[in-house]
Amino acid sequence: MAISREEQLKILGQMQESDIDYSDAPATNAEFWQKATLNIPPVKVPVTIRIDPNVLAWYKQQVPRGYQTLINTVLKKYMIEHQTEETNRM
Repeated sequence: MAISREEQLKILGQMQESDIDYSDAPATNAEFWQKATLNIPPVKVPVTIRIDPNVLAWYKQQVPRGYQTLINTVLKKYMIEHQTEETNRM
């Protein structure tokens, strides 16, 4: 039986620093942080779009939680592949 997100957060909040296993996290140093960049994702715009029911069902089947992100990714890939120099200047 899976525990809820709230229960997981409560357990994590009670852990001591020494209890955390960092063995799978790469070590960092000052040089790493000097070169680090902050990547803030662009703000998404809510829209209403009409999609065939079978198309929507297929995307929901692929990723039940995140199908809208998948649709956005597919549209973005199509856009990038079909851009011309003229549309790049816009």
